[in-house]
Amino acid sequence: MNVLVVGANGQVARQTIAELAKRGQQPIAMIRDEQQADALLALGAARTVVADLEQDITHAFNNVDAVIFAAGSGGKTGGDKTILVDLWGAMKSIDAATKQGVKRFVMLSSMGTVDPDKSERIRHYLVAKKLADDYLKQSSLNYTIVRPGSLTNDEAIGKIKLEEEIQVRDNTITRADVAHVLAEVVGRENTFHKTFEILNGPTPIDEALNQL
Repeated sequence: MNVLVVGANGQVARQTIAELAKRGQQPIAMIRDEQQADALLALGAARTVVADLEQDITHAFNNVDAVIFAAGSGGKTGGDKTILVDLWGAMKSIDAATKQGVKRFVMLSSMGTVDPDKSERIRHYLVAKKLADDYLKQSSLNYTIVRPGSLTNDEAIGKIKLEEEIQVRDNTITRADVAHVLAEVVGRENTFHKTFEILNGPTPIDEALNQL
């Protein structure tokens, strides 16, 4: 399966490319800078394509079977960049996938998008993510929306807590485990049209996904 990874040079996306390659998928790394290509090819990308989310990106979706949208401006950027990348960039990717006949779309979103008003500090970021998620839900694509908690750079644990909305205080998950989930769900039909939150927890990732 040719899987386009949008925002491929991000921390989660880079690990997702490696996870996809381990599963025999053909990850296509969408990057803004050609100089990033060699490192991503070394991680397992089958090829790279240069496209800027703030420009025309339609060409990047040629000969693609599935999309993983892992781009993000991050919660610390200003509202303008958040709108251009996390909202408008996501909407453009959804439209491009639809136009090019791609059927499968996995969105890396965020916990907190159910009610962005609960987080004053990054409310603009969560609003953008929520609107992008809602736009995807209204599309014709076979979507999965994955909403992790706060990301850490710890070693992969391989176990998660997965619920539609998690009510907890400890809201962290390793980037490595998020990448595992993203790479795993792309080929799972039981995750079609599902939205869920994930944290590190007690259940092996495959088992948690099987329960959806």
